[in-house]
Amino acid sequence: VQLQASGGGLVQVGGSLRLSCAVSGLNLDNYGVCWFRQAQGKEREEVARISGNNRNTHYVDSVKGRFTISKDRAKHTVYLQMNTLKPEDSAVYYCAASNTYSDHEISYVYWGQGTEVTVSS
Repeated sequence: VQLQASGGGLVQVGGSLRLSCAVSGLNLDNYGVCWFRQAQGKEREEVARISGNNRNTHYVDSVKGRFTISKDRAKHTVYLQMNTLKPEDSAVYYCAASNTYSDHEISYVYWGQGTEVTVSS
């Protein structure tokens, strides 16, 4: 199983980025995928997650209305569209997969390597 996160970079306040998580070795229909982030000096936090059947999504309050998680089954890829970015969104973003739709980080057993997002003011 491999998860490959990409799409991070440097963007100005108010800008947009789309992160991608390319997944191989598991059936995304049966796995929930979550985007986490970890800012320097802070604990890792959940950002958004999507269920295997695409029926459920969840966002941390700080990104609601700005970020959208989606899945392209044909491309085996989960996206995180990030709009109206703020400096506090700066972090390393990780995608992870779980065989449940879980809000517990410990449930996510497969992890990507992280992609860094920097929002400059």
